[in-house]
Amino acid sequence: MKLYHDYKKQFENIFFVFFLGILLIIPIVFSYAQTADEINTKISQRNTDISKLEEEIRQYQNQLDNLGKQKNSLNGSIQQLDITRKKLNADISITETKIDKTNLKIKELSLQINDKQKNITSNVDALTSNIKKINEIEENDVVATLLSEDTFTNVWNDIDNMSSVGKMIKNLNIELRQIKSSLEDTRVETTNAKKELVSLRLKLADQKKIVDQNTSEKKKLLAQTKNNESNYQKLLKDRIAKKDAFEKELRDYESQLKYILDPSKLPNGGVLSWPLDNIYVTQFFGKTEAGKRLYANGTHNGTDFRAAIGTPVKAMADGVVAGTGNTDIQCPGVSFGKFVLIKYNNGLASTFGHFSLIKVNIGDKVSRGQIVGYSGNTGYSTGPHLHVSIYAKDAVDLKTLPSKSCPGRVLTQPIAPVNAYLDPMYYLPPYNK
Repeated sequence: MKLYHDYKKQFENIFFVFFLGILLIIPIVFSYAQTADEINTKISQRNTDISKLEEEIRQYQNQLDNLGKQKNSLNGSIQQLDITRKKLNADISITETKIDKTNLKIKELSLQINDKQKNITSNVDALTSNIKKINEIEENDVVATLLSEDTFTNVWNDIDNMSSVGKMIKNLNIELRQIKSSLEDTRVETTNAKKELVSLRLKLADQKKIVDQNTSEKKKLLAQTKNNESNYQKLLKDRIAKKDAFEKELRDYESQLKYILDPSKLPNGGVLSWPLDNIYVTQFFGKTEAGKRLYANGTHNGTDFRAAIGTPVKAMADGVVAGTGNTDIQCPGVSFGKFVLIKYNNGLASTFGHFSLIKVNIGDKVSRGQIVGYSGNTGYSTGPHLHVSIYAKDAVDLKTLPSKSCPGRVLTQPIAPVNAYLDPMYYLPPYNK
């Protein structure tokens, strides 16, 4: 049984080395815990900063809402632009803080991955060593062992030792699988965090563009009015007259278009998702007749939602971008301003109007919930909001219309027969004000 005594002695040596290894690893684990605590403290601070900025943004929005209830004036418009700029800058600060927070999260996950990889290496080494010991015991001549001078008690002790090593192998294998599974989860979480980081950086760039536009708009307004209220009111009156004239032209043109609406090609209600994260309707579609909303001359051809400048606007279903543009280039202040037309795969189409920034191009495939632009105050708009028109998909297209309200100009925008306009609220989720 000398061989078994040697095995026991060797096993004791291995155990001593393993125990020494644990002692050496302890400072590493302790150091990692300290680093993780520091990172989590910083992440917690970022969350606090974000909460403070969100409260600041809510206060700015309340100020904007109060201004929207006041009579339209030059001073009010300038205040609106100034408060909007402050709100947009707060939005930028939130995005920058989220970027910092996400970077910290990626660093923390990286530490976790390194720690798990070390544990996997340690378990694999332990498994290899124990499997080797099992093989050594099993390769011994059992008959020679029984006929040796060692007592049966020693033999059974060795057999018990072999059984213990087997159990250790089993436990190590289970632990190894658990660590590997946790490692994969951590890697997926890291990948998602990196994707979020890319998205936040793109959003930050968009927000900075919108701030620049806001600054330019203020300079343009002051130049047009020469900072004079009477000049502003004249400018406003002219814009309203142009808008009314253009809307009449558009209604007359669309009323002459022939279209037979086939209800069988339309989906059931509730098939669209909300275009905004926070929903508040400021104007409904058309007028009510016999319990239904219908679009007719002089009524509203879509639904308006409250949306501060720079609010992300999302596709309401899967589809293809059929048109984008800016009517302000051709005739300022009379129509959609910056718009996006999407034809969905479900038989519907939609126009988003008054954008500050467009994020898609004609021909792009979009998915439900994908950001297609940011709300704004372009076109004819008495205040920042999102306009949504819904049509039968095969009835609406991007068309040009010579404008009498802007002589010599040709407007390009989504145009559809009057009876192809549909009530957006029927196809959107239930609305609780």
